[in-house]
Amino acid sequence: MCGIAGIVRQAGVNHADHQALGRMTAALVHRGPDASGNFARGQLLMGMRRLAINDLAGGNQPLYSEDHNLVLIANGEIYNHRELRRRLQALGHRFSTASDCETIVHAWEQWGADSLHQLRGMFAFALVDQAKATLTLVRDRMGEKPLYLYEHAGQLLFASELRALVASGRVPMELEPTAVDDFFHYRYVPEPATLLRQVRKLPAAAMLRVDLHSGRAEQSMWWNLSDAPTLAGEPAEAIAAELDSIARLIVRADVPVGVALSGGLDSSIIAALAARHCRRPICAFSVGYPGRPPCDERDMARQLADHLGLPLCEIELDSAELVDSFEQIVSDCDDPIVDIASFGYWSIAKAARAVGVPVLLQGHGGDELFWGYSWLRRALRQTQLKDRAIRYGWAALPEHLLDGCQQISGKTAWQRARKHLCGRGLLDGLGRFQRHRREYPQRLCFYDVHPDFVQTRQQRADLYHPDFLARLDGHDAHRHFCAPRPWQRPDLQLCDLIRQTYLLENGIAQGDRLSMAHGVELRLPLVDYRLHEVVRGLRQGRRDDHLPPKHWLRQAAANWLPPWVLDRPKRGFAPPVRQWYNALFAQYGPQLCHGQLVQRGILTASAADLLAQGPQPRGTVFPLSFTALALESWCKNMSKLAAASSPVAVATRETRLSKEIAA
Repeated sequence: MCGIAGIVRQAGVNHADHQALGRMTAALVHRGPDASGNFARGQLLMGMRRLAINDLAGGNQPLYSEDHNLVLIANGEIYNHRELRRRLQALGHRFSTASDCETIVHAWEQWGADSLHQLRGMFAFALVDQAKATLTLVRDRMGEKPLYLYEHAGQLLFASELRALVASGRVPMELEPTAVDDFFHYRYVPEPATLLRQVRKLPAAAMLRVDLHSGRAEQSMWWNLSDAPTLAGEPAEAIAAELDSIARLIVRADVPVGVALSGGLDSSIIAALAARHCRRPICAFSVGYPGRPPCDERDMARQLADHLGLPLCEIELDSAELVDSFEQIVSDCDDPIVDIASFGYWSIAKAARAVGVPVLLQGHGGDELFWGYSWLRRALRQTQLKDRAIRYGWAALPEHLLDGCQQISGKTAWQRARKHLCGRGLLDGLGRFQRHRREYPQRLCFYDVHPDFVQTRQQRADLYHPDFLARLDGHDAHRHFCAPRPWQRPDLQLCDLIRQTYLLENGIAQGDRLSMAHGVELRLPLVDYRLHEVVRGLRQGRRDDHLPPKHWLRQAAANWLPPWVLDRPKRGFAPPVRQWYNALFAQYGPQLCHGQLVQRGILTASAADLLAQGPQPRGTVFPLSFTALALESWCKNMSKLAAASSPVAVATRETRLSKEIAA
């Protein structure tokens, strides 16, 4: 596990490029505190920072093929490296290290780009073929490991994190308006865009091949989940077999391994599988809150930890620590993500590193894969209704009216009955029917049913400065969930969408950045690509969206978990949010007034003043006020980094250093 960076300059790299690369790798030290490595050739510079997980003494990078033609720097973990190593050695390859990443070099030498299909794990790597003068950048199927690109004026920069690109001094701190608008709608920026102009992410499962002589670059996709074959058989058995398979591989490490454990199903499954297959003792980590309020899950975590024979490290999160750590957490997210759960993820990784556990297993991904979110099920229902409204016209009205009545909500039965008597449900159903018929026919119902997206959509005209609205030039945040008609399987399409957006840019990205901020490698068994292929193959042969949430997963888990865990109701991460928000805005809210977002012409001064008070409208998950606060902090931190890395600042430091040496 590492952080990687590089510079390609068609005219040939120079002294300034070496300095820029040094700043880039220095900005990645947290991702790789154990070692460093560099490679230079004509038009190319590459550098890396290493977090030693396998072959602690001998696995430093760059890694080479036997004839030193192929050169590799890699960020990731190849879970099936032992099996691949045996196959490649049988074919005559000679390994010089016991590193899992060296299998990438020899596999590429043997099979070329087809070797990517042999790799099971998470990775982003840069591979140089010196004979062909090519650089190939690759990202894993699910996007677990990041790779950012900046192309400008005959140069290409790449790095594992956005801040490493900014630290180069080459990337201006200029925000992309459409990405800012996406951020306010989604609370992250869907790939491949980033908040910075001319900076993009190499998409998950993408490969970029660069000719070092001409500078010409060609990007392609090397994997697509929709190609998974249809599967028959019992879903619980197939899922259990695949989970057991990845569990055997994912616990491999030459260092201690831990597991993040809550009271939920997903983390309980991972803890049970890890305890079953890991040869080393495993430590579990769980978070809670002062006074152990009802949302505290430490007792449930301890109950399972005792059942599995795992020691449990408890971490108590309080408002004061959140306030003290907030700006650091926002900075550590790198590519900004609005999620109050960040504090918990960040604190668990910090605690794991403090007790010498640099590998952490986590159960993220189960909700996205197995219909765990109520809003996603609601989006599917609305997509199906919209499809029928477009196809059948007025014949679909009764179903819309019935759905409107079923959606009536209220705190008490009397409130719900009163709304029914007023015809509220019928009116809602009629309005939805009319919208479904006149809206863009290729727009699926997806994140626009989420209250956060709705809040931004309703308030953006009052939120944004008029000049900023004009710069958006009709930008539509809905564009990420449009698909050509006819929609044959909306359930599959929505599963693809949540994997490509929320899972990738909130869950996976957040986990990677906040764990690597403490030099901890995070592994996500429920994000394993073969597990996703199995579930996709099963769904292509049958439907599961009508079943209870996580029905297939719960059935599969019966192999490893006791009934008192399986029968627990779903509980999301539920900290004392209102208390935390109040503490954050008391400390940082005034920064929004005349802050970066106002100075950059994004928010009006009046909107910033209102958001600075920390309003938390009922029904929203992450209110606009918290979204703006996080973005304000991110802009401030990134602007400081950009200023410190500018050519003028660098020249000033060099002049000062020269004078000190001369003196």
